[in-house]
Amino acid sequence: MAGYLIKDTTREEREQIVAESLGYMEANCDGCSSGLAEMYQAYIDGEKELRDINMEFHAGYVSGEEVPGRRSCPM
Repeated sequence: MAGYLIKDTTREEREQIVAESLGYMEANCDGCSSGLAEMYQAYIDGEKELRDINMEFHAGYVSGEEVPGRRSCPM
């Protein structure tokens, strides 16, 4: 695999990248992992790069504003 960019990967490779990055958390889900996996669906689908998804996620912490589509962990 050449890299992590959409243009350099297949859908299957992107699914594997996300799964490995999240540590296959679905096996021991505590309610939070499904939200993380959903967050990266646009990357898997080839719609957004990982960098853009991560920047959007962190933008809410920097600005203090809610980011649309981000869910908090249900406790």
